[in-house]
Formats: sequence, C-alpha cells, structure tokens
Amino acid sequence: MSIDIRDATPADLPTILSIYNDAVANTTAIWNDSQVDLANRQAWFELRQQQGYPILVAVDGAGQVLGYASFGDWRPFDGFRHSVENSIYVRDGQRGQGLGSKLLQPLLERARACGKHVVVAAIESGNASSIRLHQRHGFSITGQMPQVGLKFGRWLDLTFMQLILAPGAMPPQE
Repeated sequence: MSIDIRDATPADLPTILSIYNDAVANTTAIWNDSQVDLANRQAWFELRQQQGYPILVAVDGAGQVLGYASFGDWRPFDGFRHSVENSIYVRDGQRGQGLGSKLLQPLLERARACGKHVVVAAIESGNASSIRLHQRHGFSITGQMPQVGLKFGRWLDLTFMQLILAPGAMPPQE
C-alpha cells in the first residue's frame, strides 16, 4: 500500500476527529472520558497553525487519512519553550502496519526545523507498541509514574520518554 505523509488541511478534520474520538472511546492513548466535536478539532488545528506547529497526516493512494501526528508545547512556561510533546494516532484497523513510524520521522524533522531541542512522549505504560516505536526513533525512557491516571475503571501508569534533538547543543542566547 502506498502511503504519503503531508500537512493536514481543514478538509482532513472530520477524519482526524473520528480517529481522535475512537482513541478516547476505545483506548488508553488519550486520558479523556468525553469525545469532542468538530469545533474542538478546528480550534486545535487553528492553534497549531498559529504556533507554527505541524499536523501531519498519513494518507493512502485513495487519499484516505489513516493516521495523524502533531506536537504542541510540553508545558506552558517560558523555560520549556524549546520542548514539545508529540502525539501520534492511527485509525482503528490500520495499526501495526508501520504508519506510526512513517509519521514520527517527519514530525521529528519538523521539530528540528522549528528550533526545538527536546521532544517528549507521555505514553500509557501498557502501550508497548508505542514505547517500542519511540525507542526505535531514539527516545529513551526518562520516568515512570504509577497510577497517575484513571480510565475504564482502572489506574493507569504513565511512561515518559524523550529525545534530545541536538545533543550537546549550546542553549540559544536570547
């Protein structure tokens, strides 16, 4: 199957919404209990655009969106402005086919191009495939936090991973 990675457009938002809401309803990838509406995803899209942050989509030969990836500010404090947190979601029925890797590599390139220094991944500790994906792209486990989340009537553990994009780089003189 031929897969292209491209920047998302507003026309992709209904499918992005569907993928997001499926993750909310059926997985521990997103620790929300309530699904969102299209206005929520439109606001998210516009915020990413304003920040200069990418939203990438994986599309098949027919132009169907199979997954998406983005990053956003890791924490809302000035001292963290060079760190972002990534998100990757793949449509149900398409997982396990390498789409996450096809999305993550160009996302990391975009983070470098934005002048970011660290990419953080916060992953539910039972999501072994996401942890392996990030390890294959150079991320290291930097922390584990037991029972910090709750979903589907059970406590969830959180694994933090990070990738330093330019090890040894001097901080910018601002």
